[in-house]
Amino acid sequence: MCKRKNFDVKGCYTQLCRIIYNKKIEKDIYLLKTKGKFQGKMGQFYMLKGWNTLHPILARPFAIFDIDSHSISFLYKIVGEGTKLLSNLKRDDNIQIMGPYGNGFPQPEGNIALIGGGMGIAALFLAAKQLYNNHPVKSLDIFLGFKDKAILTDFFQAYTHKLVIDIGNLVSSKIDIYRYDYIFACGPEDMIKTLVYKNVSQKKYKKPRIYISLEKRMACGVGACLSCSCKTKNGNKLVCKDGPVFPGENIVFE
Repeated sequence: MCKRKNFDVKGCYTQLCRIIYNKKIEKDIYLLKTKGKFQGKMGQFYMLKGWNTLHPILARPFAIFDIDSHSISFLYKIVGEGTKLLSNLKRDDNIQIMGPYGNGFPQPEGNIALIGGGMGIAALFLAAKQLYNNHPVKSLDIFLGFKDKAILTDFFQAYTHKLVIDIGNLVSSKIDIYRYDYIFACGPEDMIKTLVYKNVSQKKYKKPRIYISLEKRMACGVGACLSCSCKTKNGNKLVCKDGPVFPGENIVFE
C-alpha cells in the first residue's frame, strides 16, 4: 500500500507508495498510478521522486491527474533525467510522493469550459470528473489541443457535455469564450495569452472568469528556492506557493 513517512508543511505529507501501473500512453508520455489514501483539490500538485541515486537531488512536480479513495494518478512526459528515471518504474516498485502543494481551481457555477493544450491536460481531468454533474454546473465543455496526436480523449469524453479536439492549431483561438461563466485552462503560453488577451480587450460581452494553471519549472515546491517566480499585476509571485492557479487577468506575460 502506501506508508506515511513524515509531515512536511501544513497539510502536506511525504509518503512511500507502491506503484499500481506506469503505462506508456504515447511516445515519451506515461500515466502513473499508485496505491494509497491521498488528499488533493483539482489544480493542486505533488512532488514525485522514484530513484535512489544522488542525482537528480530534487523531486519533480506533477499535477494531480486523478484521485480516488485508494489511489492517485499522474500524467507526465519524459523531458529530462528525472522523468526518464520515473518512466523506468514498474508495478510494485516504490515511489516517494510529497504533497499536496499549491492552491487549486475554485468551485464554479453556471456554464464551464476546460481548455487544455498538450500536457496541460494533466491538470484538467480531475476538474472534469469533479465538475461534471455537479449541481451548480449547468454545462461542462472541454477543448483539448495537441501538436501531433490526441491522447486520453476517451477519459475526458466520459465527463463532458461537449468535447472538442484540435490537432496542430491554437485551440484557444477558436472558442467563443463569452458563452461561459468560468474557464479553467492549462497549456502553452501562447494558448494562455490568447485567452487572457481576448477576454481583457473586449468590452461588449460579459466576461467569463478565467483561471490559469501555470506551468513552471520548480525545485522545492514550497517557495524556498524562488525558482518558479512569475509576474503578476500584484508583483512577482511563486507558482508553487501562490499558484499554480491564478486569475487570468492578474498574469503579466513577458
